[in-house]
Amino acid sequence: MTDIKESPLSRKLQVFVALSEDELGVLKRLHLRRRSFVAGRDLVHQGQSDQAVYILADGWVCSYKLQPDGTRQIVDFQIPGDFLGLRSVLLRTSDHSFEPVTDIQAAEVFADDLLEAFEKTPRLAAAILWAASRDEAMVVEHLAGVSRRAADARMAHFLLELGARLKLVGMESKKGYVCPLTQYHLADALGLRSVHVNRVLRQLRESGLLTLRDGRVTFDNYDGLVKLSGFDPAYLDQTGPLLK
Repeated sequence: MTDIKESPLSRKLQVFVALSEDELGVLKRLHLRRRSFVAGRDLVHQGQSDQAVYILADGWVCSYKLQPDGTRQIVDFQIPGDFLGLRSVLLRTSDHSFEPVTDIQAAEVFADDLLEAFEKTPRLAAAILWAASRDEAMVVEHLAGVSRRAADARMAHFLLELGARLKLVGMESKKGYVCPLTQYHLADALGLRSVHVNRVLRQLRESGLLTLRDGRVTFDNYDGLVKLSGFDPAYLDQTGPLLK
């Protein structure tokens, strides 16, 4: 990676803190151990111990928990700039699995290297903590959505949130974004059956609000989607206070 300033993680963290050259240097060193993973094969298993932390550089990942009946609940999707398994630095085992949705590139970071980076650059550590706090806020919002929102509002809110996240790392336009998620992914994430997902997407398309076709989300009526879903990006805190 020649310019760490243009990496997705750096783009995201610098919304919160203006990173110094030394801090960018530390961040660049965390990206040095690059690995490739193919779609559909877990890179971290639920219950796995002593796993590394990963920084997703390219591609999409889903994090999920297996249920006793063998089904899965997708907890969230990770996009470039997100950490995979950050909590494994503190927990003995991973409490959920990570599966690439597409072929991915990720930087592998050992726990000792991450803790050393935190010790040397506390502002960088604070920025990563901010990013982790946003992730936690999204999980809380997803839980509220699954339990309280109607299916069409749930879908609209989720796809608007993905757009806001992608915008932060320069991967979204006002019209929409590339989205590799299938109806089965959306069903597992939103607590719906795949046939219901199909029906909801058709309803949103016929209402002139949103189109998901050929791997792309198109916002046909952004304001209408916001009104339908009650989407308020404040919980993402994308303009957090810059540290001095």
